[in-house]
Amino acid sequence: MTLTLRRLQLSTLPETYAIVGLSQGAQLPAWATQGSFFSVTRTSDELSIIVEESRVPAGLQFQGGWRVIKVHGPFMLSEVGVLASLVGPLAAARVSVLTIATFDTDYLLVASENLAQAVSALERAGHTFKRSQSE
Repeated sequence: MTLTLRRLQLSTLPETYAIVGLSQGAQLPAWATQGSFFSVTRTSDELSIIVEESRVPAGLQFQGGWRVIKVHGPFMLSEVGVLASLVGPLAAARVSVLTIATFDTDYLLVASENLAQAVSALERAGHTFKRSQSE
């Protein structure tokens, strides 16, 4: 059985993001839920936060410099191949990616220095990017 890969509409969010790891018992800080895009995941091991880098308080350890590529949905949760059609071309281009899934769509985080390479790889794979006026 062959998987037909989708051609998707994508865009980049303008901000630069940070990934913050806090201890599993940490309280959810107010700054973690501010901005137009953020993600909070608690596991038995950690509290992981993705938020605009400018919102991370001084003194916290974080990994910054991430850009977000939005996949324009919505998609059915049962749809097969959405993520594969994106991460496959990125892997082939040797671009590391962190993915976030929501109820309606997916988001890809790539290092800022790899954004142009990621966009090129995804466009070569047949995906299209909505361009903002600032690009």
